[in-house]
Amino acid sequence: MAELAPYGSRLTPYVAVLRSRMRSQRAYPLSFATDLFSSLLIGVVEFAEMWLIYHNVTALGGLNSTQMLLLFGLSNLSFALAQIAVGHTDTLATYIRMGTLDAFHLRPQPLLLQLITSDVSLRRLSRATVAAVVLIAGLIGNDIDWSPTHIVLAVSSTLSGIAIFAGLFVCAAGLQFHLVDGSELTNSFTYGGSFAAQQPSSVFSGPLRALFGFAIPVSFVAYLPTIALLGLPGPPWLPAWLAWFGPLAALWVWIIAATLWRIGVRHYQGGGG
Repeated sequence: MAELAPYGSRLTPYVAVLRSRMRSQRAYPLSFATDLFSSLLIGVVEFAEMWLIYHNVTALGGLNSTQMLLLFGLSNLSFALAQIAVGHTDTLATYIRMGTLDAFHLRPQPLLLQLITSDVSLRRLSRATVAAVVLIAGLIGNDIDWSPTHIVLAVSSTLSGIAIFAGLFVCAAGLQFHLVDGSELTNSFTYGGSFAAQQPSSVFSGPLRALFGFAIPVSFVAYLPTIALLGLPGPPWLPAWLAWFGPLAALWVWIIAATLWRIGVRHYQGGGG
């Protein structure tokens, strides 16, 4: 236990910051409730879009409206939880422009960990709740022959999906050191990746299937686990058995994220203040 004490003490500053952020968000109940409601509306509207599409076609990409519940639930739950944890890293450009990022360098903690724990977006819990409800409905509504293997796949795919989106947010933050005002570009593969994860990868052309299957591997977040749980074969290049490689896809994203972050930090010369 004595060996664990130093590690726990190193985490104390981060935990204290997160607690203060949570308290500050709850300090104004009406404002917090409004934020929760707006986040809830975003989740409901996104689901309504998918619901309308699938109820106007017999099937899309080999999935019907009931199977779509799994796809939507897995993709949106993973994205919402990653957004709660690290989604605020996309504000790095603001810190750079204002010169406040320099204060982070004065503290004896890793810069990325400081940025991640600088905030926590509790309002996004509403969006995660919508996704969780849809996912539960999909798990119940679809005829899945549950076994320990399927349970392990469902859990590992959810965790891998969260890690993939978290890594994409860190990739975007690392690029901000060079782009500064390029949030529109970085959003294309964070929020754009979230949109792509909601779609059956089988509807994509070959180049897009390669892009979202391997370069920005959001197909591992929801589509591959969905067809694997349902016992569907999958399209060319993306067979169902690839769903088990979700952790490797997450590792690939984080290798890129760590590289971009390290290069960005070395490139940063200060706010000039």
